Amino acid sequence: MTETFSKWDAAEQLRTTEDVRLYLAACAEEDPGDGSLIRAALNDVARAGNMTGLALEAGMSREGLYKALSAKGNPSFATMIRITRALGMQIRIG
Repeated sequence: MTETFSKWDAAEQLRTTEDVRLYLAACAEEDPGDGSLIRAALNDVARAGNMTGLALEAGMSREGLYKALSAKGNPSFATMIRITRALGMQIRIG
């Protein structure tokens, strides 16, 4: 019998604000220090919701948001803050 696998997508699991909060917190804790995991997590969160609405709320174009959160993206800290705030969340330290 051959096993089959399907691709798992975190965005499909993010249904509530609490799901998003816990996911982002876990990714921030596990990030290797370069922000790559946080960027990828924000991409998942954006895809789980309304990408166009999030882009507008963050003061960006939809294409700009996709580019910033892509695997090759390198968003500035200011962009990460704008996206986080547009999601109705805060980045807290300590």
